Amino acid sequence: MRGYFGIGVENISKPMNVGNLFRSAHAFGADFIFAIAPAVDLREIQKADTSRTVKHLPLYEFPEASKLVLPRDCQLVGVELMDEAVDLPSFNHPERAAYILGPEKGSLSPEVNSRCNYVVKIPTKFCVNVGIAGAILMYDRLITRGRFAPRPEAVGGPVEELAPHVHGDRIVRH
Repeated sequence: MRGYFGIGVENISKPMNVGNLFRSAHAFGADFIFAIAPAVDLREIQKADTSRTVKHLPLYEFPEASKLVLPRDCQLVGVELMDEAVDLPSFNHPERAAYILGPEKGSLSPEVNSRCNYVVKIPTKFCVNVGIAGAILMYDRLITRGRFAPRPEAVGGPVEELAPHVHGDRIVRH
């Protein structure tokens, strides 16, 4: 899969939730993780993060939203259950993205929302756990940006093989 992504949280207050999210991020191939103004000691997440993500991925911690720094050309995507957000199944993920989820009992701050290039929502009847929301988001990125055999029209697994990768012409940059 081309590109990269990171995932983070704002004002998270439960170490088990952020541990679960960061463990899932590690499993789904995130390139970095981050937290804005966490209300929890991020060293406590190992109770839920048995893969020890912070030993394998860069963890960036920012004291407030205005201090958030992302790589050049990285687009910030907020995840929030709000009317004007784009339904996740209709969203085309950026090649270079940082996803941010809000706190357990609240929403993304207006400052973070204003910095988002996009805001998406998972079309559920009510909010789901932060770790679950992150896993759904990363799975959606994987199935929409990855290379998999096409889904069949009928119930069941693929009926077509995945086409072999075709390399393009050599690119010479001057």
